[in-house]
Amino acid sequence: MDRKDKKIAVVGIGGVGGYLAGMLGRAYDDLTLAARGKRREFLLKNGVVLHSDHNGEIAVKHARVVPASEMGEQDYIFVCVKNYSLEETCRQLKSAVTEETVIIPVMNGVDPGERIRKYLGKGIVVDSLIYIVAFVKEDGSVIQQGDFADLRIGIAGGNEREQKKVQEVSEILSYAGIDHKTAKDIQVEIWRKYILNCAYNAETAFYDNTIGQLRQDPVKAGEYEALVNEAYCVALAKGVAVKQEHIDAIIYRFYHELSEDATSSLQRDIRSGKKAEVETFSGYIVHEAKKNNIAVPVTEKMYRKLSMHLKQ
Repeated sequence: MDRKDKKIAVVGIGGVGGYLAGMLGRAYDDLTLAARGKRREFLLKNGVVLHSDHNGEIAVKHARVVPASEMGEQDYIFVCVKNYSLEETCRQLKSAVTEETVIIPVMNGVDPGERIRKYLGKGIVVDSLIYIVAFVKEDGSVIQQGDFADLRIGIAGGNEREQKKVQEVSEILSYAGIDHKTAKDIQVEIWRKYILNCAYNAETAFYDNTIGQLRQDPVKAGEYEALVNEAYCVALAKGVAVKQEHIDAIIYRFYHELSEDATSSLQRDIRSGKKAEVETFSGYIVHEAKKNNIAVPVTEKMYRKLSMHLKQ
């Protein structure tokens, strides 16, 4: 099948999904976007409007915009929804997925791929993560900030058929000009990003502080390091081959690389009263720590307070 004939869909057209939709739409004719509510209305009227520091101004108007349940069978589906929406999204996707459909979750957390395999029971899931700063502006356009937007893709212990699908996804991304690498151990890559986010998202949200404010307070900085190390202990208990050098790099980044005014998606969602991924960034670590008899006191403290947001 020619590259141009591939049926590609993006589900969830927020910051990450909007970036991928813009880049894929620039390269492929048969693109379907799954969105609902006001987001769908905007896309039907304006298409994808992407302002990318890394790739310039991109507008995609030819894509179909439909509810996920009406997409029809697809060859490749990029899933970019919030974790709390994943089960419902998969129910809506059942008619779009065949045994040969490749599903690529580009989401927060460490278990979206595992959950999609469970919920769908068909298709082939290629695990991934993305390093990107992207969000939807009030006017409906997507902003991608900075000179990086970089994916990692792979399947842990995949068989020959599955590894072939990973290569197909790599070719699709390359043709669309999307920076990426195929990871030999995708679980290590996913956990490296996740451990960073467990500290970054949880503590910025807990204190409603910027990274600069956390760095300036020795107590808060110490808690940041504790959050990193607690998540690291959980990763080791689960058999993930994360190394001390990875943890050192995460902590170094906190002190020396993250922007002074940096905030997190969890912090912004809680501040604006939106549903938030508290379970993804804190709850998962607390629950897995209990299963493995690991003490995670700082994560538990922050999870207790952040969980109150879910009950409001």
